[in-house]
Amino acid sequence: MSFLVVLVAVAGFAWYFQGGRQRPGAGASAAAQARRLRTPLVRLADLVGIQTVRGRQAQQWDAGAAGEKATAARLKPLARQGWTVLHDRALLTGRANVDHLLVSPGGLVFVVDSKRWSARYRLRVAAGRLLHGDLDVTARLRGIRHEAQSVAKALSCPVIPIVSMDGAPIDGGELVIDGIRIVPADRLVPVLRTLSRRKAATGRHPGRLAARLFQPYRRK
Repeated sequence: MSFLVVLVAVAGFAWYFQGGRQRPGAGASAAAQARRLRTPLVRLADLVGIQTVRGRQAQQWDAGAAGEKATAARLKPLARQGWTVLHDRALLTGRANVDHLLVSPGGLVFVVDSKRWSARYRLRVAAGRLLHGDLDVTARLRGIRHEAQSVAKALSCPVIPIVSMDGAPIDGGELVIDGIRIVPADRLVPVLRTLSRRKAATGRHPGRLAARLFQPYRRK
């Protein structure tokens, strides 16, 4: 009985001291959501090896945070080469966030969504639908489509949406569906550099405006 009390106390302290913390940066909001899901009871269940719905959800959020951090590490060279590189930024309206928002030295704007899907199944496009194996996952692109549209409206310029895919192999090495480019995570930076050779619309470089408008995301 005393051992159980100790476990409860440990889980409670961990939740109290870690649950509310959110440091700005890639994956910050996803990691914070994982911590919030791990209430003392969920932590206790984890400690004794019991699977819970909230525990599985926390694991998924943790995986998302890890994917965003990995993408941020890949993008570091661009920041040293004059790109504006912003991570985990809140949209101006609603409760959504942008995983990665980039502006090239030439003024082209990109929204990058980090995804980590099972490597057991290939990604392909068939009849205008995105399939992961035999599962139709087209609807999972709604988020980045909305993010790109929202950023484009706020900055008054075109935005190029890109999904950085970690895990699932991609038919042909790269896919484009409904204007959204899906690339392997390890090819993200070369693709961004290639696309940045395009000419941006004339006008003021949107990098500073993007950094000012889109603040670090804090989940409500």
